[in-house]
Amino acid sequence: MSRTGRRALDLSRGQIDMSHGAGGRAMAQLIEELFFGAFDNPALNREHDAALLARPEGRIVMSTDSFVVSPLFFPGGDIGKLAVCGTVNDLAMGGGVPKYLTAGFILEEGFPLADLQRIVESMAKTAQEAGVAIVSGDTKVVEKGHGDGIYINTAGVGLVPEGIEIGGERARPGDVVLISGPVGDHGVAIMSKRENLSFGSEIESDCQPLADLVAAMLAAVPETRVLRDPTRGGLGATMNEIAQQSGVGIELDEAAIPLRREVKSACELLGLDPLYVANEGKLIAICPEDKAAALLSAMQAHPRGRDAAAIGRVLEDDRRFVRMVTGLGGTRMVDWMAGEQLPRIC
Repeated sequence: MSRTGRRALDLSRGQIDMSHGAGGRAMAQLIEELFFGAFDNPALNREHDAALLARPEGRIVMSTDSFVVSPLFFPGGDIGKLAVCGTVNDLAMGGGVPKYLTAGFILEEGFPLADLQRIVESMAKTAQEAGVAIVSGDTKVVEKGHGDGIYINTAGVGLVPEGIEIGGERARPGDVVLISGPVGDHGVAIMSKRENLSFGSEIESDCQPLADLVAAMLAAVPETRVLRDPTRGGLGATMNEIAQQSGVGIELDEAAIPLRREVKSACELLGLDPLYVANEGKLIAICPEDKAAALLSAMQAHPRGRDAAAIGRVLEDDRRFVRMVTGLGGTRMVDWMAGEQLPRIC
């Protein structure tokens, strides 16, 4: 029996029903047996709607994101892992050390408790790996047919170390553009699972927390100017965002951009441009030219950046164009993506 006086949840065969979001015993039991058990920490265990946290010293970075990926489980991850990595990485791209997360769940009536348990346990494991505590949360239940199983919102808080200044507006002509590894893995993994496609070997999402990689990079090169994770819209959209914010041009080298053979083949088959395919465990860094070798070395020395490469440079260009030198030696524009390549990839 649980503290609510009810029989323990049937996590193998049970389903979410409307009572799990009604504020009564069923909801209390779901929170106690599933969420508290997985996310155990002192701030959460006070069982208040708002977490009581020690006042931090220094600058705070904060972010929030919502996750509606389909399918919920995919090679290399699931919506729970994605929800933690997405917000942790946003904090890290601001130069922050992630500290705390909140998690809000919108559950559809009839959603299997076994799937919810799997997602929650994945979130707990990823949060521990990322060094963050999930300190507060919320649960709502919608009628069957009014959702898609589960949606998750996470918000996060981190601390920016003294002397670190990161921003999309800080790129300067002459700077070098680096990437931490191959592009397109996440988007292609989602598409292959969604459409039941096979490309000879399974393509896994790159979904992973990047805060420890960022910490190693900033320790080696605190002069790093820009960090960005190329999620929706991929590398192409990210480069255009930075060019617009900094008022510069960017030139990429197609031959230098890491791309797995399987992902390249899948993109050719599906008619996708890998430059615009989403990533969930890669980052873009821009730094002064004289610091590029040190930053690349720090990235490649870390397990999450072993395939890092220098892929381009920042140019003086009032038009703020992004262009790419192709493998044939020509040049093409890398414009903003028109339309939507892959629906619901995060």
